[in-house]
Amino acid sequence: MTEEEMRKRLEMLRIEHRDLDAAIDALTLAGANDQLQIARLKKRKLKLKDQISVIEDYLIPDIIA
Repeated sequence: MTEEEMRKRLEMLRIEHRDLDAAIDALTLAGANDQLQIARLKKRKLKLKDQISVIEDYLIPDIIA
């Protein structure tokens, strides 16, 4: 995977992460009783966050000070 492809993937993951956050908020505010659905969305959101972190770590290497 090229760096450009990784950057595009990173942006797609960030968008999906934001969308999930909005969906979770909407379900919570609507008083949805489907806690299983909310839990699944939160789990998916955490997986996305992990994937985002992996790509960010690859694209932005640590600088030894």
